[in-house]
Amino acid sequence: MAQILYTLAKQPNGQNGMSVGYADQVYVNLTNQCDCRCRFCIRGHHDGVGDADTLWHKQDPKLEEIKAAMDAFDFSGRKELVYCGYGEPTCALENLVESARYAKEKYGLRIRVNTNGLGNLYHGRDIVPMLAEVTDSISISLNAPNKEAYMEVTRPRFEDAFEGMLAFTAECAKRIPQVKMTVVDVLPENEIEDSRKLAQSLGVELRVRKFV
Repeated sequence: MAQILYTLAKQPNGQNGMSVGYADQVYVNLTNQCDCRCRFCIRGHHDGVGDADTLWHKQDPKLEEIKAAMDAFDFSGRKELVYCGYGEPTCALENLVESARYAKEKYGLRIRVNTNGLGNLYHGRDIVPMLAEVTDSISISLNAPNKEAYMEVTRPRFEDAFEGMLAFTAECAKRIPQVKMTVVDVLPENEIEDSRKLAQSLGVELRVRKFV
């Protein structure tokens, strides 16, 4: 059975042997559905990450199962719940919002959503108000600074995915306290800088992720 909640290996700080990095975060593997086929996606290479042997659901978990997994988890020392599994969490929007609300109210956790930013296109409506009800921070995969490169690396279902992702980001910036876009550090420096300028034009920060 695939894990619903999982944690990532802690990273040594290189000074005194203490662990930092992912120590206060718990991740939610909400769904295996995704509307992209990113060339670098880790799920094409591994069945699981961190302490999860497998993140492949035979069928997506129901809300009651997600809540039960939370109730069975020891959140001692954990501060943030991150919706980031082997699928796109906004594809399971209702379960995302309701389980996040449950986690905030019962366990006092901050909520972060890692997303491809295509939720409005997937649902055919503006989902940002729903996300804003429970989300403290959101990380949106930019992946490339222009449409041609974005479509090549992300391979989304939608022809207007790049434009939709940018519009989604702009709406998030209006409603969600912390919004970041991300690229992977394999991009050339000039493309990273172009990505930074694009993010700034939308009023958000750019974070450069290390390729694993």
